[in-house]
Amino acid sequence: MRLAILASRIRVEEKLLVEALKRRAIDFDIIDDGGLLLDLAQPAERWNAYDAVLSRSVSQSRGLAVSYVLEHWGLRVYNSAAVTATCNDKLLTTLALLRAGIPTPRTLMAFEANSAVQGIETLGYPVVLKPITGSWGRLLARVNDRDAAEAVLEHQETLGSYQHHIHYIQDYVAKPQRDIRAFVVGNRTICAIYRSSEHWVTNTARGAVTTNCPVTPELDSLCVRAAQAVGGGILAVDILEDAEQGFLVNEINATMEFRNSIAPTGVDIPNEILDFIESGVTNQAFEGAVR
Repeated sequence: MRLAILASRIRVEEKLLVEALKRRAIDFDIIDDGGLLLDLAQPAERWNAYDAVLSRSVSQSRGLAVSYVLEHWGLRVYNSAAVTATCNDKLLTTLALLRAGIPTPRTLMAFEANSAVQGIETLGYPVVLKPITGSWGRLLARVNDRDAAEAVLEHQETLGSYQHHIHYIQDYVAKPQRDIRAFVVGNRTICAIYRSSEHWVTNTARGAVTTNCPVTPELDSLCVRAAQAVGGGILAVDILEDAEQGFLVNEINATMEFRNSIAPTGVDIPNEILDFIESGVTNQAFEGAVR
């Protein structure tokens, strides 16, 4: 197998993947997505050398655009453009989860501030306002009363891009100062962590502490079903624990960070990813030989 890693910058995760590739003697190249020039009608010869492409772009829009082009040229991309597009958009993710019957926090959508306030008060304070795109817990707002709701909505409509004019309103889940991030590779939840913080936003990018979360049959089943609902692949499933409703799938990440999850879980996540990619390439080659 020869692998291309599409990256915006080399983070700890990419370094760990490179180390694993070298140990396995797998040929690879790291390709800077910012330096690409793609002739859509005439793929460059260099791409014919790769059996698969692992997209690790920090830029969601850039990574998705390149994935669409590479798939158009016939390359196998992890994760696929369709899966990445769904996970990059919280609205599409929520719709996919609802379609599959996956429990998720109740969510409303509005386009004008007055309608958004009406929706917020239908759910009851507090609620969470989110942009439909974005990561690392940025631009989330827990709204506790009408004054705060009107202020946040005004800021979104005045300062935000067009995505921020779509008001994604989610029921606030009183989680126990933690959430769960589970890593699904293919049809298996390989490990999971608790992300604990005194702040209501429990992303590790915001300082949350990680500890191992046991992968019970219930958790594994829910996470695999959630991953399949968005198309499957190499995914991180974020789960909230509700005292009455149980596990609720909140979001799914298609370009997951895992640096803080290897030590607490004891799972070699980079090699799990490479096993999955190698298996996909091998199966593709076998199917092609049979045909």
